[in-house]
Amino acid sequence: MALDWSADPKTPLTVDGVTLEYACFGREPGDAAPTIVLLHEGLGSAALWRDFPARLADRAGCGVFVYSRQGYGQSDPTELPKPLDFMTREAVDVLPHVLDAIGAERFILFGHSDGATIAALHAGNVQDHRIRAMILMAPHFFTEDMGLAEIAKARTAFADTDMRAKMAKYHRDPEGAFRGWNDVWLHPDFKAWNVADTIDYIRVPVLAIQGRDDQYGSLAQIEVIDERSYAPVEMLVIDHCRHAPHLEQPEAVLAGVSGFIDHLEEFEAARVETA
Repeated sequence: MALDWSADPKTPLTVDGVTLEYACFGREPGDAAPTIVLLHEGLGSAALWRDFPARLADRAGCGVFVYSRQGYGQSDPTELPKPLDFMTREAVDVLPHVLDAIGAERFILFGHSDGATIAALHAGNVQDHRIRAMILMAPHFFTEDMGLAEIAKARTAFADTDMRAKMAKYHRDPEGAFRGWNDVWLHPDFKAWNVADTIDYIRVPVLAIQGRDDQYGSLAQIEVIDERSYAPVEMLVIDHCRHAPHLEQPEAVLAGVSGFIDHLEEFEAARVETA
């Protein structure tokens, strides 16, 4: 069944029996422009991107597809505990089916935080020629003490403040959404988690974005992309910005992304001419 390409779709998206919340903005797949797929952060959802998807579609001239992973937003709940390799499983076992359902010939994966890691893991583990580029915003490739300390603070906040009630405004199952993220990151065995080797297998251009004051990760998280990638990498470090550049400094992000896509289109046009 074809997706309802609108900001308030009526047609469900079901992947392997799981119904996922989604929304669409800008040009439909099949148009000349690539389709951008937004992959949310560890406590995010389709709605928590706020007005950014619509602004991105307008600024970049592309279609934008955003969805909530299982266990987040209004998507079906997930089983707990999640496996420690849940990001790899999401990238390899679920995301390909989501892309199939969208039906575009060219994609740009745009991930934030855990979503950026999932995007990178997909590009590094799945041979998918539809992926033409990636935008990795505040990605995680390995754990850092500073990030784990912030995640531990979040556990305290969820237990002692109104964080659960605030999350319930956006998540059908706020307990499952929180624990599915927090319990994995704070698991003793997860401290050794490191997926930086996936960068070695990425073969598409990358725009790496990070706030200079990101509380969940140092600039080493994007510097490793520049160090290890065989494909072209553009770096955008945003001053006076923490972990959510698209909300804290949206103009800087939109300008960087639109410029990157312009470069990508010029590169692909030149490649076609010389083929």
